[in-house]
Amino acid sequence: MSQFEVDLDQIAAFDDDGFFIVENLLDREETDLLRNIARADQALVAGAASRADGEGGAVKVRVENELGESDIYSAIVRSRRIVEGMETLLCDEVYHFHHKMILKEPRVGGAWAWHQDYGYWYDNGCLFPYLASCMIAVDRATNDNGCLQVLRGSHHLGRMNHMKVGDQTGADPERVTVAIERLETIYCELEPGSAVFFHCNLLHRSDQNKSDDPRWAFICCYNARENDPYKESRHPRYSPLH
Repeated sequence: MSQFEVDLDQIAAFDDDGFFIVENLLDREETDLLRNIARADQALVAGAASRADGEGGAVKVRVENELGESDIYSAIVRSRRIVEGMETLLCDEVYHFHHKMILKEPRVGGAWAWHQDYGYWYDNGCLFPYLASCMIAVDRATNDNGCLQVLRGSHHLGRMNHMKVGDQTGADPERVTVAIERLETIYCELEPGSAVFFHCNLLHRSDQNKSDDPRWAFICCYNARENDPYKESRHPRYSPLH
């Protein structure tokens, strides 16, 4: 079993850059198990929503707001190596906000428009941007198959207005254009089992998958206890994460 604890350099990177990469957050056995179960999970595939990207493609995503008792997805969400890392980064107890699988298939997997997660979650009643995500590569993520792109330090811009881009919701294109000119774009190429921890205000996107290789990714999203949403929404309010 892989071991991981957030160190001071990673805390600084999260605060300054809005993200950091952890190699082999899941070990090979864990990653293979996740991939094999997910690929065979007919309910996951059948329940995935397709979202047009405004560029002629569509991306599939399956979102879950509840945790199960014994499934592998819930076990990863509850993993100490992720949860305790998030509590260090957000300086508070955290709880499960939701988790999701991105299914970016070969040749047909669509893009995600530039956006901030807090651009969505703000409307879910989260008063503060005290949320973060951990994206784990199920398959190898490369520039060719549409890996995650981030703008280093863009979380310092604060929340941007968001609007419709195809079936997705993207950040204000005018501000994004200027941000791209002033900030460094990082392509987060990952081996299976490696992960990106990132702030909810970090601008990020991904290109279409025009390669012959799939790029599935599992994303665990957490909210700080003190940021318990002030209203009901599609994502849950605070409950202890055991």
